[in-house]
Amino acid sequence: MALTELFSAHRSCTTCPYCGVGCGVAATRETTSGGGEEVIRIRGDEQHPANNGKLCVKGSSLADTLGNHGRLLKPRLHGEDCDWETALDYAASKLRETIDAHGPDSVAFYLSGQLLTEDYYVANKLMKGFIGTANVDTNSRLCMSSAVAAYKRAFGADAVPCSYQDLDEAELVVLIGSNAAWTHPILFQRMQAANAKLVVIDPRGSATSEMADIHLAITPGSDAALFNGLLHYLTEFGALDQGFINEHTENFADALYAAAEWTPEKVAEYCSVELDQLLEFYELFRTSEKSVSFYSQGINQSSTGTDKNNSIINCHLATGRIGKPGCGPFSITGQPNAMGGREVGGLANMLAAHMDFTEDNIDRVGRVWNAAKMAQGPGLKAVDLFNAVESGEIKAVWIMATNPAVSMPDARRVAAALKKCPTVIVSDCVPDTDTARCADLLLPATTWGEKSGTVTNSERRISRQKGFLAKPGEARHDWEIICEVARRLGFKEAFDYRSAADIFREHAVLSGFENNRDHALRAFDISALANISDAQYDNFIPLQWPVNAAHPHGTARLFSDGEFFTPSGRARFVAVEPTCPKQQTCDAYPLLLNSGRLRDQWHTMTRTGRARKLLDHSEAPELHVHPQEAKKFGIEDAQLVRVESEKGQFFGRARVTATQKPGQLFAPIHWSDNLAHNATVSALAIPFTDPLSGQPELKQFAVTIEPLNTHSYACLLLRTEAAEELHRRLQAGDAQLFDTILHWYRVPVQGGYRFELALKKQPDWQALAGNLSSLSGQQLNRKRLHLPSGERWLLHSKQMELLVFTSADWQALPDRKTLENALQQPLPDAPAKLLHDVPAGAQMVCTCLQVSRREIETAIAEGAASVSELGERLGCGTNCGSCKPELSALLNSKLAIAVG
Repeated sequence: MALTELFSAHRSCTTCPYCGVGCGVAATRETTSGGGEEVIRIRGDEQHPANNGKLCVKGSSLADTLGNHGRLLKPRLHGEDCDWETALDYAASKLRETIDAHGPDSVAFYLSGQLLTEDYYVANKLMKGFIGTANVDTNSRLCMSSAVAAYKRAFGADAVPCSYQDLDEAELVVLIGSNAAWTHPILFQRMQAANAKLVVIDPRGSATSEMADIHLAITPGSDAALFNGLLHYLTEFGALDQGFINEHTENFADALYAAAEWTPEKVAEYCSVELDQLLEFYELFRTSEKSVSFYSQGINQSSTGTDKNNSIINCHLATGRIGKPGCGPFSITGQPNAMGGREVGGLANMLAAHMDFTEDNIDRVGRVWNAAKMAQGPGLKAVDLFNAVESGEIKAVWIMATNPAVSMPDARRVAAALKKCPTVIVSDCVPDTDTARCADLLLPATTWGEKSGTVTNSERRISRQKGFLAKPGEARHDWEIICEVARRLGFKEAFDYRSAADIFREHAVLSGFENNRDHALRAFDISALANISDAQYDNFIPLQWPVNAAHPHGTARLFSDGEFFTPSGRARFVAVEPTCPKQQTCDAYPLLLNSGRLRDQWHTMTRTGRARKLLDHSEAPELHVHPQEAKKFGIEDAQLVRVESEKGQFFGRARVTATQKPGQLFAPIHWSDNLAHNATVSALAIPFTDPLSGQPELKQFAVTIEPLNTHSYACLLLRTEAAEELHRRLQAGDAQLFDTILHWYRVPVQGGYRFELALKKQPDWQALAGNLSSLSGQQLNRKRLHLPSGERWLLHSKQMELLVFTSADWQALPDRKTLENALQQPLPDAPAKLLHDVPAGAQMVCTCLQVSRREIETAIAEGAASVSELGERLGCGTNCGSCKPELSALLNSKLAIAVG
């Protein structure tokens, strides 16, 4: 097959902007009957090999996140709109002044896995080839850098050996530190469909462990001991592939010596698991020739994440389970283009095209770029980079498509450092993130649906992300913005690209340049794509790299020939000495808090927070607490609690659940100061990092908890303009409001926002009505109601602002959807009628088809006895499938009650 045959005549499909699965998405634009409003329809691309037409609830809700409301549509300088010439001149002049006065290392870029590869490429080229510093890092440092470091130690390259096909063929899938049923649901469904045995290694119970054959709830951070023990067990019971070890690896004796002391008995005690359960896992791995280890943030986000990765890889090398169908150590990426950023050198310790900072590589890249001033060594990794901002070493920073004021450890310190930095430039699609509020200059960037370029998913598959919407307002593509600044800095010739395709072709050229055994053989090579036409680029068929003369149609699986990218051509075992996490409990902070993602949300909710239905499953900051801890600290289910660490505090609503182990807590990462009061989980983290990868420890925080004394709760609906004014006052810490309000969070609704308030005391009704009247510009009428569910107050105007109070029982608050719908209707003659028949709220389990927990429990009570029966009756679980673990849990709990 000729290379040109890999490109279809026409493809209108794009790629999902969420996780690293890289699902294909078909987006169509339709006009409603009568030539009315244009509607965007989203479905899975049946031709894309990553998902074969399936989408999770986040992907299928992408259309709900589109639109210009809340978008950054013009550049803003010091809070005021300006034109592009002024904005670009300011950015270039500030960078130039800083470099001239303090040297190139006084500036930094902080990038994102949300960028396209072409955006990443030009940002990296500008800094490392022309400004002359490697102070370019990315939020991928927070999720994947330990996996990168481990692959490089073992294989000599950042080369994920596996393909998604291996999940289809595996007999055993071991999920380590991964709640894939929620975070990578499309891949989890593939695992289930393949009928492989599933082993989940995770300190807490999750939707994934609910569906597993074995769940090892190990002590947090003890993964390396578990896999050292597995290596010891495989050796003792004759499961080694000695031929593979002898012919294709080195340093096995050192790794085996380090693992020798880790007997099953010692591992069981160290990891706090039952010996019989541990041996069941070890024996299953020993006897399952086709084994995939699938791991994510629970492994990587650690002060010893690289070692943990290598302890897993060691077991695959020892059994020769790599480069074969159904086998391999598979690090799953968290972001849509974390892999693409790694390809172009988005990490501060990488140069470009998977080259590092050797003298030969610096020369090699410099010749391709015709660089003016090549960086001569690695730059500052994320934690060190923001420390340098705080100390004043870095005086100008440009942040693109990410939110470090929320995602970085010790987040409030990072935000404070940005606020005092002389020059902060932020490129983003919205103006109201926690990071954007620290900026001197805001640059409006395009986002999904408008951008055009490439992304690379977790199995090394490059796909096109296509724009099907016009650029809104004055927004520009990130690569265009970077190139305009580069031209103003005097580098016009090197950044004179006409299109994203031009950039991609140069990227492909660099990947193959002097890429052979005589120079520096590198895993990443897409040189066969260096001469593709604009039409071929536009109609690109997803391909897995390497794509070169030897593999013109791409490569599904690496290392099938037993050849690796080390100087010797052999894979390297790594001797691992298990080490405890650096954040440990003490008398003042006796509990360990784990952080992670929820099913229907993504990162800091800049996109998913726009889709109302994605908040149905969980709309507020949460804290999951074991019943034993709840009793010990006097906490009741649904009660508002404060979590405190050495670094900061976090407010959330307690969920008392036995899925947590005693002594451990869990909180989701998604909320921020933009969405709720004191809800940034990473503000609790001490910024300890892995010494090799620089990845911070974001899975273990030593904390204490206490219930918050709440007088009552309130639900407030406001139309957009009034809601935005209230939001500004809440974020500013308005003294009048916070005299009464203890905590708040907000939810977008059609035409406005809903605010949920926790009150410290009985409010001064007259003063509160006056405050709210000033927001809406309308006089509010006030009425006290006595309802069976408790006393409530209704404040309303002709514009239909509602304020509903209840007693201290938060769960008795009325159904939000009913109230939100009322916001869209004319005010009835007797507004109090709105509240009399409003039912109590109900949690949504199936977001796709809007099936509530109450409806599911009713169906179970009426005889539905399986997930499939619930699907037939209610539709739940029949679309994306990510609610199936929760449906199963509800069935099991009802069965347990019936049997009991």
